[in-house]
Amino acid sequence: MLAKLFGHLFRPREGAGGSCAEFLQRAEAMVKAGQLNAALEVYRECMLAYPQSVDACLGAAGTLADLWAMDEAAAMYERAWQLAPASGVIYSALLFHRHYRSPVDAPHMFDAHRRFGEMMRGAVPPAGNRFTQSPDPERRLRIGYVSPNFSRHSVGYFIEPVLRCHDRERYEVFCYYSHPQADDATERMRGLADGWRDVAGAADAAVERAIRDDKIDILFDLAGHTKGNRLGVFARRAAPVQMTWLGYPDTTGLAGMDCRITDGTADPAPDAEERHTESLLRMADCFLCYQPPPDAPAAVPREAATEVVFSSFNNIAKLSDETLRMWGQILAAVPASRLALKASTLNYPDTVDRLLDSCERAGIDTARVELRGWIADRQQHLELYNEIDIALDTWPYNGTTTTCEALWMGVPVVTLAGEVHMSRVGATLLRSARLEDLVAHSTAEYVDIAVALAGDATRRQSLRAGLRAQLQASPLLDHAGFTRQLEAHCRRAWGAWCERQRAG
Repeated sequence: MLAKLFGHLFRPREGAGGSCAEFLQRAEAMVKAGQLNAALEVYRECMLAYPQSVDACLGAAGTLADLWAMDEAAAMYERAWQLAPASGVIYSALLFHRHYRSPVDAPHMFDAHRRFGEMMRGAVPPAGNRFTQSPDPERRLRIGYVSPNFSRHSVGYFIEPVLRCHDRERYEVFCYYSHPQADDATERMRGLADGWRDVAGAADAAVERAIRDDKIDILFDLAGHTKGNRLGVFARRAAPVQMTWLGYPDTTGLAGMDCRITDGTADPAPDAEERHTESLLRMADCFLCYQPPPDAPAAVPREAATEVVFSSFNNIAKLSDETLRMWGQILAAVPASRLALKASTLNYPDTVDRLLDSCERAGIDTARVELRGWIADRQQHLELYNEIDIALDTWPYNGTTTTCEALWMGVPVVTLAGEVHMSRVGATLLRSARLEDLVAHSTAEYVDIAVALAGDATRRQSLRAGLRAQLQASPLLDHAGFTRQLEAHCRRAWGAWCERQRAG
């Protein structure tokens, strides 16, 4: 699998303990068997025997991430990139995993993203900025969306309503899907597109040619530096106007990425401008528009029991020591309470052991912690919220889809607003849902809000009964209104491009 994703950038040689390929096969088999610590040792043995093996570094990095050793995972991705300094794919993985480090070093993160742009500018052959599209600011435009996540993925819940609501008299919509697998959500979105291109496995140059042949006027990146991104296509300047939105909580660093869609809560002016290579286009309310799962179960009323159940269903990679300390303080202040955590990596016993050790160090009685792993059935996953009273957001990396799902199931979410985008997504979601009082601005306030809500059974019952209707009436679910705003940003960006063409 690693070879398919990254390629064997260095030829393996024979060494003690077998060939490099044999080391990697043993390690991958251990990962599949859930033996993460053992797999990590094999990857390390491979790196000792074959110090130039990029695949060994990448395997170790992925295993460390699954083990919830995020600092070590980021360091291992950095080691892989040092072995393959021309690999934009590896550098993207490094940038993505650096977001899990705490505390946040915003200037350092911006510099790291900017270096990516410089690297791509030197590595990508100039394709030229000549386009055959008519520079008419009022004509019908072709909008293209590039993503590996047109599926039952978090991104899918936010892009599908936009695909459905685009004004087809003024906009023609194309999707470039860079993942080989499809599901029911993929097929729905395929039916919403005027043009659909499966580009998984295609070279950047081939994808660029397809986009140019389709005469796309405005091209959206929906992945940023997440897995499966096609930033190499955007580095080639495949369309007159290029924007990034939705799938990544930061700048791309690309000089050829013109704009980033956000909002004033997630990226307050003017400080956020200093951390982006793109121009920031701010939506009036929230930069996200959520489509709840059509098969979501009903929110079942919770009895006013003496025990309050707190939860977080976020990826545990987002858990920081500070988050656990705050949760420990909350549990200490609410003795009749427990904490339910759910994440796919909690299927691994080694990860569970590591997390429970950290909980103990944070002052959390692990007897009050319930851990659940991956649940494939979406309805069963959502039904778990009927056992939850209050969801606790992670910090400094907030949840997104998990926050929306909790709210849809009638569960209030407490969040802590930080400095950068990834620490402010919870704030913009709750503000859009008209739940500003659940947004904290200090760790002490976060604890106080959660404890007060735990003691207010009447309000929790009211939210359980009315939160879904409240969301439906909020900007967070105003699909048509959101899409009109997005189109207005597109039209202004297109008009600016047309003006430059006429001037130059």
